[in-house]
Amino acid sequence: MFILDQKLRQDSFLLGNLELCQVLLMNDSNYPWLILVPQKNNLIEIFDLSFDEQILLLKEINFVVDLLKKEYPYHKFNIANLGNIVSQLHIHVIVRQKNDATFPKPVWGNAPAVPYSGNILNETLKNLQKYFNR
Repeated sequence: MFILDQKLRQDSFLLGNLELCQVLLMNDSNYPWLILVPQKNNLIEIFDLSFDEQILLLKEINFVVDLLKKEYPYHKFNIANLGNIVSQLHIHVIVRQKNDATFPKPVWGNAPAVPYSGNILNETLKNLQKYFNR
């Protein structure tokens, strides 16, 4: 049974599942920010996946980028696998706009998170969940 890291559970909302990954919405309304987490335990690095799983991960990243492109204006996408705080393998896909809270600086450590609230959270979840579990 797949176990999602506690910090990821605390800081995000589940949008849905793809073949390999759970897709989460980061609870920071400063940015459209999704996280892909391969649903296999004890993964830390991308190279811990088989080659075929690595290819599938790339396809799922592309799927997420495509849906974000449909939903949000963007200047740049930040796609990152850091793991310095949460070692469980996860990939951040963040829509960046020239007028966002920290552009052109990284999202980490440059502005406090602004949690989603009420109607904005519900609308965002509804709008993004339609792409999953079809």
